[in-house]
Amino acid sequence: MSTERTARKNNSNDLEAGFEILDDFARFDQKNDVFRRAWWDDSIKSKKTELFYSTYREPLKNWRKADGYTQKDYALRNAAWHVSDILTEINKDEDRREGFSDAFTLQTSVADKQIDMGTERQASDEIKKIALSFGAGLVGITNYDNRWEYSKKFSDLSGTSRPAEIPHALNSVIVVAQPMDYEWVRTVPSALSGSATGLGYSHDALVVLSLAQYIRNLGYEATASMNDTSLAIPYAIKAGIGEYGKHGLLITPKYGPRIRLGKVYTNMPLAHDQPIAFGVKEFCEICRRCTKGCPVKAIPDGPPSTAIHNQSNIRGVRKWSVDGEKCFGFWVSQNTDCSICIRVCPYNKDYSRWLHRLGLRLAGTGLRHFMLWLDVKLGYGERQKSSLWWQGAREKILVRFTKLFYRK
Repeated sequence: MSTERTARKNNSNDLEAGFEILDDFARFDQKNDVFRRAWWDDSIKSKKTELFYSTYREPLKNWRKADGYTQKDYALRNAAWHVSDILTEINKDEDRREGFSDAFTLQTSVADKQIDMGTERQASDEIKKIALSFGAGLVGITNYDNRWEYSKKFSDLSGTSRPAEIPHALNSVIVVAQPMDYEWVRTVPSALSGSATGLGYSHDALVVLSLAQYIRNLGYEATASMNDTSLAIPYAIKAGIGEYGKHGLLITPKYGPRIRLGKVYTNMPLAHDQPIAFGVKEFCEICRRCTKGCPVKAIPDGPPSTAIHNQSNIRGVRKWSVDGEKCFGFWVSQNTDCSICIRVCPYNKDYSRWLHRLGLRLAGTGLRHFMLWLDVKLGYGERQKSSLWWQGAREKILVRFTKLFYRK
């Protein structure tokens, strides 16, 4: 396809996905990701960042007495990360951190005989069925788009940059989303809440590795990927998994922003999904819950813009952008990851409950102002003590509505 035709196709797809790509767009260098900068950039790197990362592998010597930061909380957090950590470090002697700096290495080769999968739609339906069977919460499929691939990868281990490794021949991207535990997220910020992130990535690794190997067993190329290789959110939006939120996260109709993303690149002929819209942009335009809830003011108010807070932002895209330096600084100060913006987001609900599903539908209508008011009045987004989770306390909707009428 010619460069001009590719540009026209991208522009059309961008409009459908809600992207506004400007002339000064530049692909993102993974070295500038704030989590990577903590390994080489002296303005980010410190003894505190070293302690932050080390405690995911080794127990602290002194435990905080604050709720949610006990040895038991950290023990659960690190256990939830354990499967992901093992897979990440399995090839570290080869300067690979798989799933975060490098795509996963699959242990068996592609089958010699290629199975006929029928039409592209039939193949997509089967792949989605298998992904869900492996444990994915959501799955969508889109086309490979070089713009969202890192211009270069960066190794935390050797401190060096290197070329991206996904071949262009893998022209479809299967995006999977893993839900994070709702009750754990309610305890943010805490070491306990970090268990939701860790378990999300551990499940993610299982799904993308299993799915990629299934595709290879059918005779097609497939590469499993998590946070390595590319920006996951643009792919997820194009794959119809959710919409972009003010806090810089993907918001889905099934789990809200409470998800972790993974990808499988493949050359299997697949039908591609379309972006979805269920009112997130309009709701975020009137909502300030994440902006007000962020303790370090890393989430600015106002409409989407081209503002660049620092080198950890991608250039040339009009969107809501977060100040990653402020965000990561708070993570380090808490000595665990933070998801306050997820906890306070009105879309963060347990959608297995019909009342929450009804609220989701109303939030996408002209009643969004009322739904935002109701969300605050019912106390959604308030922090749950970690100690209460250990005691077995769980959210009770009836109690929330009682507070609506009897709150002092």
